[in-house]
Amino acid sequence: MPIAGQVAIIGSASTPFGVLHDRGYLELLGEAARGAIADAGVTQERVEAAWLGTAEPGVAALLGDAGTAVTEAIAFAPKPVTRVSTFCCTGMEAVRAAAMAIAAGEHELVLAVGAEKMRDVSPRGSLVARTANLTHPTLAKGRSAPGQFALLANRYLQVYGHELADLAAVAVKNHEHAQRNPLAHFRTPVTVEQVLAAPRVAEPLGVLDCTPTTDGAAAVILASVDWAREHADDYAVIEAISLAVVDGYYAGFFHGEPDYLGFRVTREAAARAYAAAAIESPREQLDVVECHDCFTITELVNYEDLGLCGRGEGVELLRSGATTAGGDVPVNLSGGLQACGHPVGATGVRMIKEIADQVIGRAGERQVGGARRGLAHTLGGPGVASCVAIIGAPR
Repeated sequence: MPIAGQVAIIGSASTPFGVLHDRGYLELLGEAARGAIADAGVTQERVEAAWLGTAEPGVAALLGDAGTAVTEAIAFAPKPVTRVSTFCCTGMEAVRAAAMAIAAGEHELVLAVGAEKMRDVSPRGSLVARTANLTHPTLAKGRSAPGQFALLANRYLQVYGHELADLAAVAVKNHEHAQRNPLAHFRTPVTVEQVLAAPRVAEPLGVLDCTPTTDGAAAVILASVDWAREHADDYAVIEAISLAVVDGYYAGFFHGEPDYLGFRVTREAAARAYAAAAIESPREQLDVVECHDCFTITELVNYEDLGLCGRGEGVELLRSGATTAGGDVPVNLSGGLQACGHPVGATGVRMIKEIADQVIGRAGERQVGGARRGLAHTLGGPGVASCVAIIGAPR
């Protein structure tokens, strides 16, 4: 049985995203998981299995190294729990794996939860430091996520003749949106001048072009659409969810294929998801989008790779207001990674929750009137993995 149109999101929850020194990894995981179960209106005893997304357990003292973290956090024994990790696609991959179990008829109700604790370490123990110190001494020397995406930004600006202010406009938009999201890490607006004046991290990207390092967790409860029709008050439908992987961690930036103007892997994942959901014109058929804006440049190329506009037209789409609240295809109304932050394993689940809330009609001040279908997208590692989910209202 295919996933498309067969699996429903019947409950969801998220912790606040931020610097959460008052809560540990297991507390965040438990808060999100129990919140999603309560939102679904079921008891924990009814949930038969779980999938955990944690990308970087080494940052949190190996908590999240296996699915046993869920067992401990919510007393889930002896039910099966599987941990998945696919770079920044980790949370969405947990949802995809859980959805496959529902579509296959193996379970009636399942939990997918993503969690990451990234702020309880010193800079020397951070993800950036681990990347520099523990990866290949030659191929990865000096390599960092800002450095990799700075290569993309420099080429994009040069080829299409844009300015740093065009990148800054992404941060301005998403921070403005985040004012209406009580769970976002940063809820204060920024100006183009502030973004441009921020310290540089990797030219041309500054601090406010980069997602913050964040703690948080998010979870969803899945069931079959048939079960949801009979038992759920409100639910959203997974119309499609596709994962594409095109290369390895080291190889992605070391062969001749990348043009540094976008990501083939997003185009591959989107094409499969669009085919499954019968989407031929994304801008016309999608009401709302959550995409992976780990850096300001990433959102611009995502517009293009997701087919919201043609290649090289991302800045024009942003300038038109189409992707801003009130536009015809608003993007990252949550604040995106730029303002929500990016607890890696939780992000993809949070995005799916955001789109589900939109099509259910419970996104609060962020609600898009009449939203019936939306897209959630993650991009993983050095642009070698991507997951695209299409979430719709019941038909």
